[in-house]
Amino acid sequence: MQQVVLQQPGRLAASDAPPPGPPGPDEALVRVRCIGVCGTDFHAFKGDMPFFTYPRILGHELGVEVLEAPSASGVKRGDRCALAPYLECGRCVACRRGRPNCCAKLEVLGVHVDGGMREMIVVPARKLHPSDALTFEQLALVETLSIGAHAVGRAALEPGENVLVVGTGPIGLAVIQSALPAGVRVIATDVNQGRLEFCRRQLGVEQTFLSDDSADKALAEITSGERATVVFEVTGNAASMERSFDFVASGGKLILVGICPSKVAFSDPEFHRREMTLLSSRNALSADFARVLAAVEAGTLDTRPWVTHRAPLSDVGQALPSWARPESGVLKAMVEV
Repeated sequence: MQQVVLQQPGRLAASDAPPPGPPGPDEALVRVRCIGVCGTDFHAFKGDMPFFTYPRILGHELGVEVLEAPSASGVKRGDRCALAPYLECGRCVACRRGRPNCCAKLEVLGVHVDGGMREMIVVPARKLHPSDALTFEQLALVETLSIGAHAVGRAALEPGENVLVVGTGPIGLAVIQSALPAGVRVIATDVNQGRLEFCRRQLGVEQTFLSDDSADKALAEITSGERATVVFEVTGNAASMERSFDFVASGGKLILVGICPSKVAFSDPEFHRREMTLLSSRNALSADFARVLAAVEAGTLDTRPWVTHRAPLSDVGQALPSWARPESGVLKAMVEV
């Protein structure tokens, strides 16, 4: 069985490994067909990803085919599925309260434990979300979309709000696509003009501006000086996260979707003066996966333009380092197995 291992920052190695053993009574054996590469993978490759240890098999955005599954699992041999890569304990306070996405002992495939950048993997059968209608590539995008859907759910958007998305990588795009149906006015900002053009052209975002020294002025002009009642910070860059506090309107909310390995500081007097609400958003719930699958199947959520780069598993060692460079123009890269 072919697999690719991130041995240490900057070093990927392809190798042969024995196939997984037979699945347990609540597990399924799946063949990996498509793997989405996301910011987490790039941060791990660069060596600046929190909660990460080496060596590690990357890969948590997966479109898979079921090879073996328990008869009562709801999936069967041959099913095409998206995979929720979050392994919760089921016993901690978060799990008991129905929030396994932030389980106190959470392990994420490809981050805390080995992931799917290999031909086959054994996973809990309950983590599989089947779809007869979607391609493996679409299924590999469902996890990213579900993270965006979960963040938008955390924000409890109200129609007519000014909603700013800071960072228009794949997770930022997922936030935008989940926010637009809520009847809000979506505004996007990024350091990359090409990504902002994508938001305008492909997603119908009418207002965008560059994240430069004039960003505060640009947002003030768009919102008549009121700023945004909801801000999603999706870059995971500490300086951007700190600056995003300045984009929040009085009585508004800031949702930190991105994650960085350092401390984030803000002005406490300004935070209190505007009575801001500060939220984090981590991963996604099963209900988010179900909602996203239904939207993609219905055609109301289209991510086909997202995939800008593709490579077979055998070429990942050469492809991923080039994708990690900003000049590559990657929006979403996909590994085909």
